[in-house]
Amino acid sequence: MSDLLSDGGKHLLLGNEAIVRGLFEAGVGFASTYPGTPSSEIGNLLEKLSADAGMYFEFSDNEKVALEVSAAAASAGVRSFVFMKHVGLNVASDPMMTLAYSGVRGGMLILTADDPSAHSSQNEQDNRYYAQLSLLPMIEPSTPMGAKAMIPEAYKISEELGLPVIFRTTTRVNHARAPVEFGQRSEPVTKGHFDRDFVRFVNIPANARVNRKRLLKLNKDAREMSERSSLNFVEGKGSVGVITSGVSYTYVKEAMSDVSILKLGFTAPLPERKIADFIRGKERIIVVEELDPYLEDSVLRICAQYGLDVPVYGKRSGHLPRAMEYSPDTLKGVAELAAVCEFREPMPQPEIKLPARPPTLCAGCPHRGMFAATKKAVGNRDVVYCSDIGCYTLGGSPPFNEADYIICMGGGAGAAGGFAQSTDQLPIAFMGDSTFFHSGINPLINALFNNHKIVMVILDNRTTAMTGHQPNPGTGREFGGVNTQPLDIESIARGVGARFVRKVNPYDIKATTEVMREAITFDGVAVVISEQACPLELKKRKLLPSRTCDVDQEECVQCFTCLRMVACPALIKKDDRVWTDPTQCIGCGMCANVCPKKAIGVKR
Repeated sequence: MSDLLSDGGKHLLLGNEAIVRGLFEAGVGFASTYPGTPSSEIGNLLEKLSADAGMYFEFSDNEKVALEVSAAAASAGVRSFVFMKHVGLNVASDPMMTLAYSGVRGGMLILTADDPSAHSSQNEQDNRYYAQLSLLPMIEPSTPMGAKAMIPEAYKISEELGLPVIFRTTTRVNHARAPVEFGQRSEPVTKGHFDRDFVRFVNIPANARVNRKRLLKLNKDAREMSERSSLNFVEGKGSVGVITSGVSYTYVKEAMSDVSILKLGFTAPLPERKIADFIRGKERIIVVEELDPYLEDSVLRICAQYGLDVPVYGKRSGHLPRAMEYSPDTLKGVAELAAVCEFREPMPQPEIKLPARPPTLCAGCPHRGMFAATKKAVGNRDVVYCSDIGCYTLGGSPPFNEADYIICMGGGAGAAGGFAQSTDQLPIAFMGDSTFFHSGINPLINALFNNHKIVMVILDNRTTAMTGHQPNPGTGREFGGVNTQPLDIESIARGVGARFVRKVNPYDIKATTEVMREAITFDGVAVVISEQACPLELKKRKLLPSRTCDVDQEECVQCFTCLRMVACPALIKKDDRVWTDPTQCIGCGMCANVCPKKAIGVKR
């Protein structure tokens, strides 16, 4: 990794690394997040570097809180930055919509890292529509260098308008590597002062009506800024015009020649006059963008509004796919479209065949023990497994098959209450420790308040694992000169009124099974806390004990109970026998715990 605090030079950076460098060059004083891929590396880097950069940074307990703390800082005149994955903005949208009314005094960027093709997400929603909904300006980089360069410019826009700016990236920008030229770092201001302005910052109905008109005026000003902005530019020559933004611009550049390109980086509000001038006199227009026809619909409206009789090709015409991300291969057909006047058949999206690599729980993952114990305890009962967003989502795969309903973070426990009320089935909700703090406490309270009979299983692996092992309130904080004690999940569950609260070690599958049997038969809300640290986190901290499991082939009767119940990747079936892979095994003992013949032992 390059030294992101160094001065000058050209560096090969990941897009997220370039964004962090952009923050340092912009003099950002306050940053916050709830981690989510593809934005996670930004937080991991700030955890390490923010103190040396003179910036305050925190992992908030969810995206809503992350936006609120950054909004407060910006309202006090401190440049702030809040970032999250695309679905995280759904959580943060409540305060964001009203923040647009009050605005900010220091610059503020809201980074939404969208995930076309849903590489690590439950959907691939297009968050550009949030800019239309909120009337906030939006900036879209196309490359890591562009992302770094656009950040200081976006803060200027934010401060000139007194509004937060949405900074929309996508996976291929966040996770691409490219050369990035370093500029000068700016000294961050971390302390400001909030001056009261009752009408602006207290959006009771009477004030909200005033601020709505103010926001509309600022949106009009932003449109004029977009018309003049150097982030929107024309390059190339030709009778065929291509309008594009984001990473799609790089694919256009690679796939097409002899065309005129309008590259849009300031994409809300769109520069309507610039777009109309670009269209005027062209033979045809091709709109290249990922996911929804956000640009294309505006181009069609501008053509109608300005009386431009120019054919527009894209998603609406059926020539480009609406689902999934693009690639240079997708854009090969666009070059053909640019060369002909009519195109009879829609371009097929290329099928790129890659070897399958299904995700799986890691060797020694404690979640395996919890799933095995739950399945055994449930037996033939009619249950609904309500899972959530995290590593434990993989419990939906064989042999566990313990995910019947997944919707969003914290949504599993909320849905469990609904199933408890509307069916005769027993709902069992799985969630992680970080998810419990993010959005799991409220559904627990709701289940207690409404007397929903549910079992809530909190899989506490002592870290926010799937997004890269970030801290959460249950782990405590130990960076940036701030040290806090972990919050205790068991105490919180008891504190809100849960009467059945048990803590188990999931590596002891037999004991965990007994506790789950008690939980299932309890008449009310039962909370089971599965507490065992993630082995990858222990390995990172050099705390993983040196031990492995070993199968005594003379004692083994080839019943394969270990494979059926635990299915650990460190267990290998070879020549109709079970062996352990010492390169993967961590000696957790789950397989030994379920072996009916005690043929598996732990070697220390």
